[in-house]
Formats: sequence, structure tokens, C-alpha cells
Amino acid sequence: MRVVHESGDNGEDRDDRKVLATDVAVAEGALAKLRGLRFRSSLPEGFALVFPFEGVGRRDIDMLFVRTSIDVLWLVDGHVKRVETLRSWLGFGLAKADCVIELPPGVARNVSTGDRVFLEDEVK
Repeated sequence: MRVVHESGDNGEDRDDRKVLATDVAVAEGALAKLRGLRFRSSLPEGFALVFPFEGVGRRDIDMLFVRTSIDVLWLVDGHVKRVETLRSWLGFGLAKADCVIELPPGVARNVSTGDRVFLEDEVK
């Protein structure tokens, strides 16, 4: 599985398609979502942690015990509603979403609100 980014209005500009991550973990269940990336000192290149939720709601990300900065994407129906880089230990972000994706810092630098981001099975 991988995380794919399509920029442009509603993903119509298919020439600007980029893979953000190829090593994808999904946080399923309350405990996995609570733990998130806590206690990690770094993230490997190509890694993403995906938090799927049932329905759209206010989703907060706190960086307590997260020892590295991260990029965070808040999505609704596969469209980016917010992009933010959160600082280690002190960062906090909040937005409405049905899915949140955490990435190593700098990976989401070209992702903008309104872009499309989705999970895709890798083509072999």
C-alpha cells in the first residue's frame, strides 16, 4: 500500500501525481490511534501512519512524547483540508477530517488544501 498525492483542482491535473509514502501503517483501534508515533525518535524515509475514522469529525494531533517533527494531512473524502508541520513535543493541530496521515517532516511541502491524497495498492 502507498500514499499518493495528486495536485490540482479536484485532482484533475494527473501529470502532477507523486507517491508520498510506500511503507504505510494503519492505526486501527483506539489504542493504536492513541499511541500514534509516540516514543519514536525518527521516521524512515517513505513511511506514513494513517488514521482512518468513521465519518467526519474534529481530529486533533498532539506531539506529546513524539520526538521528531512530522507533517500532518487532514482529509475529507480524499481531499486535503489542512496541511501542517508539527514540532516535536510541543506541536498541536486540529481540523475536521475522516482520515489523518502523518509523514516525515518535509514530505508534504508540496501538498496544498484541496489536493487529493489517497491510499493505493502498489502496482507490481
